[in-house]
Amino acid sequence: MLVIIPYDNDDHAVRIANNSLYGLSGAVSSSSQEHALDVARRIRTGTIAVNGAIWFDIDTPFGGYRQSGLGRENGLQGFEEYLETKVIALPSKNA
Repeated sequence: MLVIIPYDNDDHAVRIANNSLYGLSGAVSSSSQEHALDVARRIRTGTIAVNGAIWFDIDTPFGGYRQSGLGRENGLQGFEEYLETKVIALPSKNA
C-alpha cells in the first residue's frame, strides 16, 4: 500500500512529515541532490534516503524518533548502549 499526501511547498511537506507520531525512516527525491538533502535534514526521522540511496549497512545506526523508538541498533551508537561511562576526578597537583 502507498499513501500519498499532497503538499504546497517544502515547508508544508516537512510539517506534514514531522507531524507524525512516528519517525523510523523516510525518503526524499528531487532532481537536485542538494535540494533533497536540505529537505532531508529538516525531517525528524531516524534514517532517511535521498534520491533512492540505500542506507542500510551493519555499521549504520538504525532506530527511530518519537513512537518509533528510542536508541539505536548497529554501528557505534548501538554498541555504546552496552557501555557504562565513568569519570574519575583527581585533585590538581597545584592545589
